[in-house]
Amino acid sequence: MTLTGAAHAALRQIGRVPGVVWLIFGLCVVPELALQVAGQLGEPGWRRLAYSWGGFWPGLLDNWRPNFAAQPYVMFASYGFLHGGLSHLIVNMVTLLSFGPLLVARVGQWRLAALYGLSLVGGGIGFALLSSGPTPMVGASGALFGLIGAWLAWDYSDRRTARAGLWPVLRVALFLVALNLVLWWAMAGRLAWQTHLGGFVAGWLAGAWLDRRPGAAG
Repeated sequence: MTLTGAAHAALRQIGRVPGVVWLIFGLCVVPELALQVAGQLGEPGWRRLAYSWGGFWPGLLDNWRPNFAAQPYVMFASYGFLHGGLSHLIVNMVTLLSFGPLLVARVGQWRLAALYGLSLVGGGIGFALLSSGPTPMVGASGALFGLIGAWLAWDYSDRRTARAGLWPVLRVALFLVALNLVLWWAMAGRLAWQTHLGGFVAGWLAGAWLDRRPGAAG
């Protein structure tokens, strides 16, 4: 394939990504790029400020004083649009662009948006219930684990309907558990596995609910 042909193929692939996926992509990418620019300009305090106002702080559900009245509620969504750096962002966005179009093809754009939002909140709930540390949590991985949870819920339902084996579903679930264990070890315990678990459970449940009309257009 020529260089021109490869460029055209890449553009066609980009064109297949639904608008709602690009919207989520932009909402995640723009804040991190802004913080990267601020850091390059000698303003690292902007990242601390962003985390202070938008990160998920478990202490705000206890007796900490919020920056604004609605922060203990807003943080259940805002944390998912901040990241811990470019590498964190890139891994999550590659996952979003990989799985997002597949889910839109199944349930449509509006249901994908609802699924993403519910998984995001579910990730926050998981972190709130299972985390005991004072440090904040940021990143889209809770919502992304929700997308994977929804996809596995559909695969499980389809296989039961077709009377097919369920081992492939269990195998992926076991892989996700192993992946979290490895990352938790590699990151010296700084992995927000609680968010992943909460997002996955919320995504599984929301996916089963939103798939009542499979193939509906968004």
